[in-house]
Amino acid sequence: MKNLSDLLQLNIKQKRIVITGGTTGIGKSIADLLVSLGGRVVIFGRDHEDFNNAVNDIKSNFPDAEIYGAPADVTKKEDVDMILDLIDKKLGGIDILINNAALAADGITTYKLEEWKYVIETNITGYIVFAQEAVKRMTEQKSGHIINIGSMSAESKSAKSTIYVATKSAIRGFTTSLRKEINPLGIKVSLIEPGAVTSDMQTDPKEKQKQKIQKMEMLEAEDIALSVLFCLAQPKRCDIVSMQIRPHLQII
Repeated sequence: MKNLSDLLQLNIKQKRIVITGGTTGIGKSIADLLVSLGGRVVIFGRDHEDFNNAVNDIKSNFPDAEIYGAPADVTKKEDVDMILDLIDKKLGGIDILINNAALAADGITTYKLEEWKYVIETNITGYIVFAQEAVKRMTEQKSGHIINIGSMSAESKSAKSTIYVATKSAIRGFTTSLRKEINPLGIKVSLIEPGAVTSDMQTDPKEKQKQKIQKMEMLEAEDIALSVLFCLAQPKRCDIVSMQIRPHLQII
């Protein structure tokens, strides 16, 4: 077997990587890890302050990092076009796409029409748009890897988050079908479905989230980043089709 560090370098170093929702939580942890391994990374998120904090933190921890991006909203065509233009100019293409930008949502009895439409556009349309653009670029090189970050909500189907469950169930189906469509083009597709992960999405205050982590009832964002790395580290012949990661004591 090849040296593990060599394998990681082979599959990450100098790869052109795009992370949607890469400024906080899971996305930021993924960016940290892939930048540390020499990836050339574009991140974006809709909040200007979060974006600036993320880029400054990465540059502080990894002075030689190639990190690019801008504040952007996946539901706005002008923002999407701007990010795609930046990707083409700074990276010259896409080798790896991590679809991660998503919003939490409750049920139809509490959300108004415009609120849940925005969630659907973010959680579903945003994934599809960036997957399509990645495939356009990956098809020319006959290689690439798309990882969609889903959720165990697609399996647990909580009554308290009907709209979120609908979006993550859609991502599960989309990913399965997408793999069948584009595998013949040389492009890998993986689905990662985390259980409870500490993030701004959680309704619990930060201190309670820390307590849940200590009690093994909640995951750290870096746990999902390591799962992403595992998918990316596989040899070309091997696909991690789907992966579920749950806190040790989260029973679904």
